[in-house]
Amino acid sequence: MPQIAQLADTYSSQIFWLLVFFGIVFFVVGRGMVPKVMDTVSQRDSQIAADLAAAEAARAQADEEEEAWRKRENENRAAAQALIAKAKAEAAAASEKKLGAAQKRLDTKLAKAEAEIAEARTSALAEVEDVAAEAARDIVQRLAGASVTAASAKKAVKEALNHG
Repeated sequence: MPQIAQLADTYSSQIFWLLVFFGIVFFVVGRGMVPKVMDTVSQRDSQIAADLAAAEAARAQADEEEEAWRKRENENRAAAQALIAKAKAEAAAASEKKLGAAQKRLDTKLAKAEAEIAEARTSALAEVEDVAAEAARDIVQRLAGASVTAASAKKAVKEALNHG
C-alpha cells in the first residue's frame, strides 16, 4: 500500500515536529502558565482560609454578644415580672381595702335603711290600727247604734290583727 510505504519516509519528521511542539507546549504552559495558575490558586486558598477565619471570629463574637444580650434580656424580664407582681399585689391590697370600706358603708346604709323600714312599718301599722279602730267605731255606731270608746275599739282591732 502506498500510504503505509509513505509513512515510513515521513515518520521521523513527524516524530521530530511532535517533540518540538510538545517541548514548546511544555515550556509555555508548564513553565509559564501553570506556576501562575498555582500561585493564584494558592492565594485564593489562603484568602478563603483568612475569610473563613474572620467569619468564624465574627460568628464567635456575635454568639458572645447574643449570649450577653439574652442574659440581660432575661434579667430585665425577671425584673419586669417582679415589678408586675408587686404592682398586682399592691393593686389587690388597695382594691381589698376599697372593697372593705365600701362594704362597711353599704352595711351602715343597710342597717340605717332597715331601721327606717322598721320605723315606717311601725308607724304604718299604728296608722292602720287607728284607721281600723275609727272605721270599727263608725260601723258599730251605724249598725248597732251603740257608742264605743276609742280605747275599746283600738283594743278590739289589736286583738283581731293579732289573731289574723
